[in-house]
Amino acid sequence: MSKSARQRLAAPTVAMLPRIADSLSFLYLDIVRVYQDDTGVCAQVETEQRGKELVYLPTAALSCVLLGPGTSITARAMTTFSRHGTTVLISGSGGVRCYSAMVPSSLSTTWLEHQARAWADDEQRLAIARRMYEQRFGAGTVQGETSIAQLRGMEGQRVKAMYRLLAQQYKLSRFRRSYNPEDWDDQDPVNRALSSANTCLYGIVHAAVFALGCSPALGFVHSGNQQAFVYDIADLYKAELTIPLAFSLHASTNPEQQARVGFREGLRLFGLLPRIVADIQRLLVPGSDVSPPDLEEQIVDLWDPISGAVPGAINHSPDEW
Repeated sequence: MSKSARQRLAAPTVAMLPRIADSLSFLYLDIVRVYQDDTGVCAQVETEQRGKELVYLPTAALSCVLLGPGTSITARAMTTFSRHGTTVLISGSGGVRCYSAMVPSSLSTTWLEHQARAWADDEQRLAIARRMYEQRFGAGTVQGETSIAQLRGMEGQRVKAMYRLLAQQYKLSRFRRSYNPEDWDDQDPVNRALSSANTCLYGIVHAAVFALGCSPALGFVHSGNQQAFVYDIADLYKAELTIPLAFSLHASTNPEQQARVGFREGLRLFGLLPRIVADIQRLLVPGSDVSPPDLEEQIVDLWDPISGAVPGAINHSPDEW
């Protein structure tokens, strides 16, 4: 085999990288040491009953790894994750809250480009915002001529009706949503539980957004904040996940902690991370059937306003030297 042929086989292409749509896999770890040995990346678990145990991680099949409290990871292990296109997140307990993230340079920009183009085009942005509202209201409930102001009003009525229904269910005299960090301890248990659960939800959504390579700042309903897109996506699930949970804790003496614990337990039931990724894909590209990249496509292309993407890593000079 010639040297050029070997280099061509060794050079990674986008097609070689695991696509989230094809092989969605998230792994949450806590209280382990993650390192690279001669065999691969492993997680070292130590217990009094069984001593030290090694669990080898399928790095090439993982889209996202969430490192919870009590974890440590070596530089060699991080290098391997990056080489395989795995996003590594530093998260809170149970995978809630996203504190920081390492997004590999080899991660495809396909979904980020879909997001950025739609965000920069007012018509596309409006269409995606309508799809977000329709997902909350139900299929066929949003007409093409409905304005964003009308949709905001419809959403406000929906949430108020849900608050009223849940207050009646739990025999509460009244409920008014309030979030004031300056007056946190004086708020009622439902408000404190709801704020805590929502914060957990934002962490999970942030992890999914990073795993796709999207920007958390480019929102379609929300705007002007580094978490705008996170808030957009989180709002799709609050009526199903965090609001009922918060009302169920109306008599709790420690609603924040119980909300976090309850939310973590609910994640196992709802399989939320894969679901968020699928919803983002459907919102950005209806049908979410984005064709895989061509086998010849390189990781880095060059932009051309006429031709579109042209191959990178080659000399485009018309002159032969």
